[in-house]
Amino acid sequence: MSRNIRPEEKSGEVSIALAGNPNVGKSTVFNALTGMKQHTGNWTGKTVSTARGKCLRGGENIVLTDLPGTYSLMAHSAEEQVARDFIAYGGSEGVIVVCDASCLERNLNLVLQVMEITPRVLVCVNLLDEAAKKKIVVDLKRLEEILEVPVCGVVARNDTGLDEMVARVGEMCANTLSEPPVIYSEAVERAIEELMPPLEKLLRCRICERFAALRILERSEEFMSTLDSFTCGELKNALSDEDSELGAAYNRAVAVLGENGLDAAALRDMTVTTIVRRAEEIAGEAVRQELPDYYERDRRIDRILTHRIWGLPVMLLMLAVIFYITIAGANYPSEWLSAALGSLGEVFRGWLCGAGCPEWAESMLIDGVYKVLSWVTSVMLPPMAIFFPLFTLLEDVGYLPRAAFNLDRYFSRANACGKQALTMAMGLGCNAAGVTGCRIIDSPRERLIAILTNVFMPCNGRFPALITLIGLLTAAGTGGSLLSAVMLTGVIALGAVITFAASKLLSKTVLKGVTASFALELPPYRRPQIGKVLVRSLLDRTVFVLGRAVTVAAPAGLVIWLLANITVGECSLLAMCAEFLDPFGRIFGMDGVIILAFILGFPANEIVLPIMMMIYTGQSTLTDAGGGAMAEIFAANGWTGLTAVCVIIFMLCHFPCSTTCLTIKKETGSWKQTGLAMALPTVTGLLLCGILNGAYHLFM
Repeated sequence: MSRNIRPEEKSGEVSIALAGNPNVGKSTVFNALTGMKQHTGNWTGKTVSTARGKCLRGGENIVLTDLPGTYSLMAHSAEEQVARDFIAYGGSEGVIVVCDASCLERNLNLVLQVMEITPRVLVCVNLLDEAAKKKIVVDLKRLEEILEVPVCGVVARNDTGLDEMVARVGEMCANTLSEPPVIYSEAVERAIEELMPPLEKLLRCRICERFAALRILERSEEFMSTLDSFTCGELKNALSDEDSELGAAYNRAVAVLGENGLDAAALRDMTVTTIVRRAEEIAGEAVRQELPDYYERDRRIDRILTHRIWGLPVMLLMLAVIFYITIAGANYPSEWLSAALGSLGEVFRGWLCGAGCPEWAESMLIDGVYKVLSWVTSVMLPPMAIFFPLFTLLEDVGYLPRAAFNLDRYFSRANACGKQALTMAMGLGCNAAGVTGCRIIDSPRERLIAILTNVFMPCNGRFPALITLIGLLTAAGTGGSLLSAVMLTGVIALGAVITFAASKLLSKTVLKGVTASFALELPPYRRPQIGKVLVRSLLDRTVFVLGRAVTVAAPAGLVIWLLANITVGECSLLAMCAEFLDPFGRIFGMDGVIILAFILGFPANEIVLPIMMMIYTGQSTLTDAGGGAMAEIFAANGWTGLTAVCVIIFMLCHFPCSTTCLTIKKETGSWKQTGLAMALPTVTGLLLCGILNGAYHLFM
């Protein structure tokens, strides 16, 4: 089948597009050929608008256009749409597809999709030096024979092979293919043949009819809308008119597919699968690799860690072990630190008294500012100092991408992107970081779903409070620590389940759309760099988060002390607020103090529990916040097991902190979406607590 699609005649210059996956050295090739200095990378928003420059090599007048880095041309994102439209609608007279020699199979998916649009393709196999280090050999001649397009091997950063590539641009522009690059099933090929004749008349060789036929049969609304504009409205008119040649051909083609059990969605999945398999076949013939020693080892490990049945239980077991070590290891340091800081507080109180400090100022500084600071430090520091290094070790070993792989099918069922599993893991450190990490998701719809649901993963500010509250429900000692670890793992699992449910709800209501495909690389397992892990986790995470908490806790302690000591009549402002909120809190199994603590803790989740303690101790004779005294304080203020469970659930599901809210506003550019991100978890948390509280009083 001939596919020589001639562009309109142009004089003077030849327009060539540079396409490729992210991180294959495409921008390096572009800079080397044009002399333009451009930062390499594919950060969100960087290359959505294409960059252009004149090629400085050879005698040809070539204008190069650097397209956004994409994994496909299915137009699930703005980058894919820009790249596809530029290639499809005559923006270039040829396409150089830059590939990474060390992972050619994945890159060939894009090569085949580009070749479905135009035969004027040149495959630039870059990073041959990196492939050689991994003992990967690409048979360039055999690859060229299979693809029937020019293939050049280059090392762009060393300026090797680029002159030869430019010299073959003319060959590329005159290229034809003897047959389509991908052959689909008999039914699909028959359906395409039905549409081809009327499309040839409509499109008049201005775009590849075969490619257009596939997208029309897949009901790609975005592509059809663009193509309709390209044909000045003729396409949709013809498709909607059953008496027109194109309308009748379309109905016949749909009937052929229907007879074989293929609707638009099934056809879309089948075409993607066929392209992937064809890429595998080509790579199998053209690529040879002497597998490194670790390859079989990694495969054996992955058979367990990414197993369809055992992968998820193993992941939960790993989390439970980390939580057990964290809880068991944090108990004694937390009690010791609380006692030490309490004694230090009395020393400071003595100094202030000796210096003649007024009693009200002494109380404000010690009972207000210092007490909140000491509670935040004693409650947060020990578990963070244990949890973060352990979690960072998992990240450094290379396990987190495997966790994302295990969760991918659940996100697919929720019509969300599998990459959301990675942003969930980031949220375990900090929800603001998790929201920022959602930039890795290409689809705007799925990116927004990930942003709105990230708060269901408890951040480092909520972990210590959850550990403390769960500890109150379990017995002390080894058995208690083990039970606490299991319960905390269950809380994280509950957060994941709520994330799936909320993602599904959003995708079926306000954020409808088709799930995008994505590529996930599983890196080799690495020996962790324990020294760097400890430094990074303790300094970049533990100290940073504790510093942020302390910065917020100090003024919060001052405000709370003022509210507790400014009275109207005989009642303090703090007590009035708590009393006002108490009926509302009782509906959800809590009280007014708890609701007020969450509201006052909006600047940072780290201070919610200390605020509760400060309000309660201001109303009781107990003043020690360490160890069993915390349980006594809660019990003295009416807490039951139900209260603790409801607080744990609401701690998991409530509005994000101020930092995360500002990050959501920055990422979405919308206060409306920020409000939705606050309302969704809060309503979910109150609903769950209300159901639990109602069921308890109904059946107990």
